[in-house]
Amino acid sequence: MPENLTWMTGLVLGGGLTLAGLVISLFVWRARGAASGLRGVAWSLLPLAAGLIGLMNAVWQFALSIFGIVVGLLFNPAVWAGVVLAGLAVVLYVVSGVMRARDVGTRPRKAKEPEEPKAAGGAAGPGAATAAPGTRSGVGPAPGKTGAADDLSDLGDIEELLRKRGIE
Repeated sequence: MPENLTWMTGLVLGGGLTLAGLVISLFVWRARGAASGLRGVAWSLLPLAAGLIGLMNAVWQFALSIFGIVVGLLFNPAVWAGVVLAGLAVVLYVVSGVMRARDVGTRPRKAKEPEEPKAAGGAAGPGAATAAPGTRSGVGPAPGKTGAADDLSDLGDIEELLRKRGIE
């Protein structure tokens, strides 16, 4: 098609597209009902309206430019190299996330060292519970206790830990 469409060419092209759309809308009307058929008729009238207004040239230029961009992307090796690099970047990012989740290929952080409890009888780091020699520490009831007393002793340990941290 020539670059500049005349008003008459736009009218003929718009009318042809509208006619094809109306035929399709007739089949849709019979298959799915009046609501779908009327929607098809509405869409079918748009090319004729564009031809009558004189917008068919703009629509044609838009379609040609989109086609040119797509063809340029499909047949350009630099674009495909970019697509491959973007895919590689996504794969590497996902693999590194899986590796970090499993602690594979990571170095221990120096910030974690002070958090571990000290071996000497001194104060423990944050998050560690200390127990006096001969007593039991951890979760669960102490040996020899049963029933409601177990629950209360566990709560006492939790309250003590909260007080140490300044949370009341």
